[in-house]
Amino acid sequence: MPDDMQDTRSRASDLVGVDPEPGVSKKDPIVVVDGITRTFGGLRAVDVDHLEIQRGVITALIGPNGAGKTTFFNVLTGFDQPDTGEWTFNKKSLKGVSASHVARLGMVRTFQLTKVLSKLTVLENMRLGATGQRGERFWAAPFRFLWKAEEDSITVRARDLLGRFNLAAKEGDFAGSLSGGQRKLLEMARALMVNPELIMLDEPMAGVNPALKQSLLGHVKSLREDGMSVLFVEHDMDMVRDISDWVVVMAQGRVIAEGPPASIMADQRVIDAYLGAHHDTDITEIEESVLAAEVEAELRADDEETR
Repeated sequence: MPDDMQDTRSRASDLVGVDPEPGVSKKDPIVVVDGITRTFGGLRAVDVDHLEIQRGVITALIGPNGAGKTTFFNVLTGFDQPDTGEWTFNKKSLKGVSASHVARLGMVRTFQLTKVLSKLTVLENMRLGATGQRGERFWAAPFRFLWKAEEDSITVRARDLLGRFNLAAKEGDFAGSLSGGQRKLLEMARALMVNPELIMLDEPMAGVNPALKQSLLGHVKSLREDGMSVLFVEHDMDMVRDISDWVVVMAQGRVIAEGPPASIMADQRVIDAYLGAHHDTDITEIEESVLAAEVEAELRADDEETR
């Protein structure tokens, strides 16, 4: 086994001994976040004090609906701008950097609702994923001899990736004719056309039939084996447990827990965030005074907000 592959496969060991607490420092973070907030009207959708994403591993970002996960993705990748905060990728600040430039730096994402170009073929979608193409420049576009060799090379890479993602037979089909799962595969394959260092997947299993789920799981694992870092949002806890090396939990915009999958699944803070603090308690067993105090506190908070 080559030395670089051995190094890639051992990166999960960098997380051994890391304290499972929100905002903990990592050995070699690829992304570092400090003080990011994003509000919409009176709602603070994201409020992350500090977070580090370890290089070379698969990190899951989980949380109940409305926790702020997709908004956080949008901020990190330049699709939205925060109210406050700083964040870096490979120690380079991304504050104010456009989404297209973030992708060129090697940090790419997919979307919960796939963004394929329906009226282009699968192969044409793949070609568009390659960056810095000479034929896209206004002055060079009319002169095919200037960019034909580059386009041929891009086509070879695109076909290799389509074969890897079991889409080779579909290369001439319109992307709009693909199933939901096949579109997920196409979007993931297209993201690899830029040779990213970090790939961010927003609910890769959403809308995917069981027959394709195992294939997608295998592809996500292979990204790590190829030396990439992966950050993904997912609600499928079986998937999170199966493939992630580290899990970050958000609730109400904040990071409330992080750690290895096994410890996160047993973390009371996580259970409460998903199911509520009294999810496994018979309400008749809770002291009336405790319930009354909680209700009174909530009513008082509501009154203060309306003043």
